[in-house]
Amino acid sequence: MATDSFEDIVSDFDFLDDWEDRYRYVIELGKKMAPLPEPLRTSATKVDGCASQVWIVPRLDGEGASAKFDFEGDSDAMIVRGLIAILHELYAGLTVEEVVGVDAPHELGRLGLDQHLSSQRSNGLRAMIGRIRSIAGAAAEQV
Repeated sequence: MATDSFEDIVSDFDFLDDWEDRYRYVIELGKKMAPLPEPLRTSATKVDGCASQVWIVPRLDGEGASAKFDFEGDSDAMIVRGLIAILHELYAGLTVEEVVGVDAPHELGRLGLDQHLSSQRSNGLRAMIGRIRSIAGAAAEQV
């Protein structure tokens, strides 16, 4: 399951011929994101396992498995900010139950990211996905 916004990114990636253009596009997505306010950049919101500094702050609307999921995120690396923007488009607006069910490696594989990111960036991306899934999973279990 992917959101319409994520499908738009997939279409844009298909339109771009080479990876230099795709990297620039990812960076542009990151530049469009609002910066995370400094007070939200805490150890509690920091994602471990990333080479760059990464913060993810969840926003849930509702309770339990049907709560709508959204998040704010930021990084000190522009390409990582772009990856956060892509993850936002993949997950934002889904219920927490749907978030847990998203096959993120498959969906991101449609962009070819799995083949074009360094191993450090791939590990960081997996850490961000793990953090999002963990937050959504914990929220889904609350009644």
